[in-house]
Amino acid sequence: MLRYLFYAFLIYLAYRLVFHFIIPIYRTTKQVKRQFREMHDRMEDHITQQQEANQPTSVPETEIKKQQAGDYIDFEEVK
Repeated sequence: MLRYLFYAFLIYLAYRLVFHFIIPIYRTTKQVKRQFREMHDRMEDHITQQQEANQPTSVPETEIKKQQAGDYIDFEEVK
């Protein structure tokens, strides 16, 4: 009789271990991985948006000529 009580107690402990420890840890790990993956995806999207915003826009040809004209004039020294 004592043997059956001992086995019943072991089964109860195994049940508690599985359903109150192992399964919750599995679910929590799965949820944390999903959240990290979502956060990583959001950060990648944010970074690509910043890179697209920071790309220089094409400068019209007239602007390039104005920039090249500048304040300084090349000259040759005459003796």
